[in-house]
Amino acid sequence: MPSQSGHTEVDLTIERLPELLIGNDREVPIIGGRKRYVNFDNASSTPTFKNIADTVDRFLGWYSNVHRGTGFKSQISSWVFEESRKIVARFVGADPAEKVVLYTRNSTEAINKLARRFAAWTNAVVLTSLMEHSSNELPWRRVATVDHIGLNDDGTVSKEDFERKLKIHKGRLRLVAITGASNVNGYINDIDYFARRTHEAGAQLLVDGAQLVPHRPVNMKASGDPSHIDYLVFSAHKMYAPYGIGVLVGDRQMFETGDPDNVGGGVVDMVTLEDAYWSDLPDKEEAGTPDIVGVVALGAVIKMFERLGWENIVRHEAELTAHTLRELSKIPGVAIYGDGDPENAVNRLGVISFNVGRIPHALTAAILNYEGAIGVRAGCFCSHTYVKSLLNIDKVAEQKLIDSIISRDRSHLPGAVRASFGIYNTHEEVDELIFIAEKIAAGRYYQDYVLNKEKGEYRPREYAVDFREYFDF
Repeated sequence: MPSQSGHTEVDLTIERLPELLIGNDREVPIIGGRKRYVNFDNASSTPTFKNIADTVDRFLGWYSNVHRGTGFKSQISSWVFEESRKIVARFVGADPAEKVVLYTRNSTEAINKLARRFAAWTNAVVLTSLMEHSSNELPWRRVATVDHIGLNDDGTVSKEDFERKLKIHKGRLRLVAITGASNVNGYINDIDYFARRTHEAGAQLLVDGAQLVPHRPVNMKASGDPSHIDYLVFSAHKMYAPYGIGVLVGDRQMFETGDPDNVGGGVVDMVTLEDAYWSDLPDKEEAGTPDIVGVVALGAVIKMFERLGWENIVRHEAELTAHTLRELSKIPGVAIYGDGDPENAVNRLGVISFNVGRIPHALTAAILNYEGAIGVRAGCFCSHTYVKSLLNIDKVAEQKLIDSIISRDRSHLPGAVRASFGIYNTHEEVDELIFIAEKIAAGRYYQDYVLNKEKGEYRPREYAVDFREYFDF
């Protein structure tokens, strides 16, 4: 029978990605007019491409609920859903015989799901680092005693302190939960080392791959390898699939026994008035109707990454990072947090946090938006402890900030401006960032910004936008 897939190969190269980016031609309002939007907020979420949306559109014609449906559309949707797990497992080097691929809403939910599994341990210790995103810190506080690996003077995770903590918690350590790469300054952790030493200590390793997986190849390796990764989480919305879903890849044995994390439809084979008989993995841990379209988008993105090739992706992002670091360092008063050496750009991610002189980070970010149509992020990026450490904020200053927040005054919140790159960004876009940053440093920007103390945000005075002009339901 003739194929109805409608699948056509798109010529994919790094150079062509800007024209495939959905919304890349959108102009946004700035002071005095409009300008094409430049997105340097990729560490938070990424846009998507026409070829990914085309794949989703092709699937929507076959869309139905998965599992147990007898109709053809349900059968094909179920096949697509399960086929995607094979794609994910191959992408991160996970052996399906040892690992299970579970879908969640995002990385945060994935870590919380795993943390609730560790709640069964008594007198357990979980080691995280002072570099962590809050999502890899707060869930562990609920289920175990949490200790933290300290930092070196340059902001990297201290291996010396890690070795010390392994000795302190010998016999009680159950898990080391560490980020693959910092969402603040792009540092990439030595995962092989942390994995090897963690396993030698009789514990397991979780890697928060939310930042790492979209930018570097990850290999979880077989369990017999001393440097294998026991658990890996990442989010599709940070890798050009903004339709949702998070991924938790982990040891099957951890999830095979015990009750499911969430209960309801889809996780049971039989329910009586007295009991419930759980389904096999992965169904057991995915209650309710899943985000089937999000799974399709993720599978399409992984296929795109494979076609582009990691060598090309890493080279392009390293070139953007080196160019940015080189030009930012020339601007008087700019402070870069983390490794500012352009020559080392290939060994870090394209995540650059900086401040311009004594100008509040929120004001710098506002100027970039309202005068340059450049989207960045400002603040602590959900890595409060790490950013406060990089900014040398002591306990006394921290308490004053807490008191201000309690009184609804966020005007003095610490933080930085973060520019983060995607595979579609260009040198020309970086030059626009540098141009506005130079204006800010020189004081050549609109001088009438108003601070909303409760939100800690700046807007130009008398500036108003009706968003319905740009989108409405």
